[in-house]
Amino acid sequence: MRGRSLIGLAVLALALVAAPFLAPNSYYLDIVIRMCINAVIVLSLNLLIGYAGQISLGHAGFVGLGAYASAVLPSHFGWHPLLALAAGAAGTGLLALLVARPILRLKGHYLAMATLGLGIIINIVIRNEAAWTGGPDGMPVPSMELFGYELVRDTQWYWVVATLLLLSVWGALNLIDSPFGRALRGLHGSEIASQVVGVDVPRYKTAVFVLSAVAASVMGSVLAHYVGFVTPEVANFFHSIELVTMVVVGGMASVFGSVLGAVLLTALPQALATFEGWEIVVFGAILMLCMIFLPRGLVPTLAARLRVGD
Repeated sequence: MRGRSLIGLAVLALALVAAPFLAPNSYYLDIVIRMCINAVIVLSLNLLIGYAGQISLGHAGFVGLGAYASAVLPSHFGWHPLLALAAGAAGTGLLALLVARPILRLKGHYLAMATLGLGIIINIVIRNEAAWTGGPDGMPVPSMELFGYELVRDTQWYWVVATLLLLSVWGALNLIDSPFGRALRGLHGSEIASQVVGVDVPRYKTAVFVLSAVAASVMGSVLAHYVGFVTPEVANFFHSIELVTMVVVGGMASVFGSVLGAVLLTALPQALATFEGWEIVVFGAILMLCMIFLPRGLVPTLAARLRVGD
């Protein structure tokens, strides 16, 4: 891990330690918790889009699978929440593995449409299987038990998700500096050149797709237990667009950009609460403006300008 990455990780750790003490009330702490959850999901999506160059417009479907696994398995079958979380992650990973090879053979907008279709299928199944999922109305989620303690307070949840975020950032920083990460960057640059130097392109594309899906599923489970209720909205197309927008705004192929994008765009809907129904329009406008004026995202653009200033 490089020196700048270590500094960034230390700054993030200090910010996470200070955040609950700076939040004036439970409302703001709730927003910070959601920021941490979204940051981990966006980080996993950035590995797929930013580093490997594989577009996904159905990532919210994987979030929904994890969320509903943690709702359905304990409610209908009496599973322990942690076991349900693990089963949801394993099932999501298996699904991602099965669809990865045929989907990831596609490129560009064909790949985007294929992943969009996968996300829509997952959302439709969740809505239609009302006997198990509660249909469009959703269903309650049992509380999470961790080491014999039931997580019910916001402060408890905050330290759980803050720890997950810090570990995810640390893991991602090490991953991208590893041979696996270099192979992903090679794929983004040129798949043909990567094959020439011996990179198993289908294997690496499948691996990052499965990794991204599993991480999204785990955080979907965490979100469901934290909120205590889950609806099909967690797996809909607009949620996928929000996640992609967070990646683009923060910075593709930037670990800390993922965190910044999630923080900014999780807070944005709260600022737009008076304009109910227009949040998606604003997200679309932000995505367009970023692609025009900041195609690399906030963090890479600022970092490049600081290096020029040096």
